[in-house]
Amino acid sequence: MKRFIQLVLLVAVAAGGGLIWHFASGQRTIQQLLTENKALQQAITNLTDEERIGYAKVVDQQYREGRLFTQILFVQMSADDPTEQILKREFEIEGDVIHFDALVVRFGSQLVMDGRQRALCLWRRVYGEKMRPEEGFVIHPEGAEPAHYANICKALSVRDRALFWEEIWALSNDPKRLEALGVSAVYGNVVYRQLRPGLIYVFKLSSTGTLWPEVIPEL
Repeated sequence: MKRFIQLVLLVAVAAGGGLIWHFASGQRTIQQLLTENKALQQAITNLTDEERIGYAKVVDQQYREGRLFTQILFVQMSADDPTEQILKREFEIEGDVIHFDALVVRFGSQLVMDGRQRALCLWRRVYGEKMRPEEGFVIHPEGAEPAHYANICKALSVRDRALFWEEIWALSNDPKRLEALGVSAVYGNVVYRQLRPGLIYVFKLSSTGTLWPEVIPEL
């Protein structure tokens, strides 16, 4: 009987240890994802040197009671197919000078397989000159998984995907935390233009994190 009890205790301890190990091993960190997940590193490396990340155009512009209002269409395209629209929203803003606020994340040579910088852009909000930034219209909620970067999402499990994007968004509040791993974020990167009907404002992102609009006539 005594040996039976000892055996039961040994099994319980072993099982408990296994559970503890399983629990501990399940606690993934962003550092582990960035340094251990080769598929993720490859997806980051596959980000292009210059990328179209969306465009905006004026849908309607008119005065009402002496005040100018501009209605814009904001579109984000697929990284794989620029003809595929993955996000499409309309906003009406007082005035004609529109601000587009984004979080740009740069990846350094430690994480990029070819040793060259790469960058991604997370759109935050859009607002006009007569609005405070925090009153702007949300494009992507903080922590949300952007469909534009589907290839990065494919490199991660569902759980790791949620962790990755939550931590990437969190960089805007703590940009130094992952700097040692080769990640830096520039938050509050705002592009603004005076928008006019008949033009398309194509937003481009360079591999070094420069964000700018290219203005082309609407056909």
